[in-house]
Amino acid sequence: MKHRLTFCALFATSMLVLAGCEQTASKAIHVQPPADAPAPTPIEVLQPLPLAANPAYLAELTPRPRPAIDVLVENVQLDYDAGQHEYKAGNLDTAQADFDRAVDRILQSGFQAGADPRLGKLFDQLSSVVDSDEINAIEGNDEEQEAEAPAEPASIDEIEDMTLPAGDPRLAAKAESELIRVHHDLPLTVNESVLQYLSFFTTPRGRTIVEHGLDRAGRYGDMIRRVLAQEGVPQDLIYLAQAESAFQPDAVSRAGARGIWQFMAPRGEEYDLDRSYWVDERSDPEKATRAAAQHFRDLYSMFGDWYLVMAAYNSGPLTVARAVQHTGYADFWQLQKLNALPRQTQNYVPIILALELVAKDPALYGVQVSPEKPEPVEAMRLDHPIDLHLVADASGTDFDDLRMLNPELLRSVTPNEPDFTLKVPAGATKTFDENIAQVPQDKWTSWRLHEMEDGETLADVARHYRVTVSAIEAANHLEPHASVPPGFLLTVPTAPVPVHWVRYRVQRGDTLPGIAERFDVTVAQLKRWNHIRGSRVSRGVHLRIYAGAQDSEPPARARSAQETTASTKTISAENRPAQGLEHRVKPGETLYSIARVYQTSVSSLREANPFLADRELQAGDVLTIQQ
Repeated sequence: MKHRLTFCALFATSMLVLAGCEQTASKAIHVQPPADAPAPTPIEVLQPLPLAANPAYLAELTPRPRPAIDVLVENVQLDYDAGQHEYKAGNLDTAQADFDRAVDRILQSGFQAGADPRLGKLFDQLSSVVDSDEINAIEGNDEEQEAEAPAEPASIDEIEDMTLPAGDPRLAAKAESELIRVHHDLPLTVNESVLQYLSFFTTPRGRTIVEHGLDRAGRYGDMIRRVLAQEGVPQDLIYLAQAESAFQPDAVSRAGARGIWQFMAPRGEEYDLDRSYWVDERSDPEKATRAAAQHFRDLYSMFGDWYLVMAAYNSGPLTVARAVQHTGYADFWQLQKLNALPRQTQNYVPIILALELVAKDPALYGVQVSPEKPEPVEAMRLDHPIDLHLVADASGTDFDDLRMLNPELLRSVTPNEPDFTLKVPAGATKTFDENIAQVPQDKWTSWRLHEMEDGETLADVARHYRVTVSAIEAANHLEPHASVPPGFLLTVPTAPVPVHWVRYRVQRGDTLPGIAERFDVTVAQLKRWNHIRGSRVSRGVHLRIYAGAQDSEPPARARSAQETTASTKTISAENRPAQGLEHRVKPGETLYSIARVYQTSVSSLREANPFLADRELQAGDVLTIQQ
């Protein structure tokens, strides 16, 4: 309500300003010239006294340079705090850039992480953030987690752009007889503008547009009418959604409007439709319908005419208010006749009226409708981010169905919000609860469940998910070479391919193909990671390289937060410490530096050593290393 009061107040203020301009301009304003000001009283100017030559005093006045380590810690802390702020706001891309900048400051400073306790603590904090579920969800194995859900073009863009012939006069008699027969709670008018679009909707192309929309209306119609009734606005406003999006929740217009009701972002925010990296509630059918109904009610309180409400919904209330004030007509058809509104708005109201006529009696206009039925759903509350693929695995549902039921999700991972509600097919929650216990909660964004099929082997499953058979056997407590029957639900411990984060300085004679081959990556990846547009790179430039990243993956971050130089030797598989080792902490070591040596992560070290939850790492501590 706060947003709507602000909206109405701004509108009222603007109307007063518009109404007052001419009155103000017509009044002559007389300014009384000021009286002669008295001459200023002379002030005696005091001469500055010379300072005594006191070297100690002068030294105190000279600013002393701060220690470089203090400046570094302060700047890293600022970047880290900024990243945390963006992270909590759901702006994961911005947060990642802030964390990267903090790491870069340390790497370029020349200080070791263990050189200062404050710096070591920041390194550990940065490493923990890097290992967080949501950051990993962005940078993980699944390309779908990186890209937004695909969008559909908004139908209003196609309809408004058409040049139409004159309306078929034979349709006028049909439409006028229909006005007498059918119930409607919006005023219906049949004139030349409406007949033009009515004629178009009886053509093969126009019928296809109408049929697709009315078919999808079966899925959302009952909900929309219920919400419109609850908010006290006409039921026939449902046909604005038909015109705007053909009832497609994932519709996006050329201007960036989104959802069934095609809200622009600022207007959606006025009516509490939240947006983040993970979710855009403009695509939530019920929340957006309630916002649209409240907006209709606010517009009617301004204009008192439903045609002007529709026009204002299309082009904004100030546009319509200015047209009314300029012409003196608070009538849509007069404003259309005088070309006082934008062209698309002049067409918008006739489009809706024509669609309403067709929708109320489709057979009369040769339109065949097969309404979709809404799928019975239930709400599943989640207190931890989870990949929709895993939800589908655990609940026995289809991934695409989950996408369709939750069109507000921009990614295939749910947001890290307490009690986030995910819609699933009715009955799926019970199955999900029974099966999800197999997967550790901190692996919900990366691991999978797989039901064995007849004739399928563990090797087949391992190849499909790009893991080893032994990893699957260990996760499911299976004996080596065990036979797994069809129908057995396997836990599949998928994990990112190990990647080394390398900072490489381009040498004389280097080429992008040569550098890519050296680090087992592709030229396209090098260009993407370093924002290179051409085919050459200058000598001396420092490149960021994720050595060993697979071509099918987005650039996954190395498990540690520190870059290595190209000359640094990494621990090979044969020289890597054995599993189950213990490590005694040396002075100056941090969780980050130890994790780097053992090719593990800070979060894994914390999990294996619970005492770290109560205090900071100290020299002499004995850590258990699990790999």
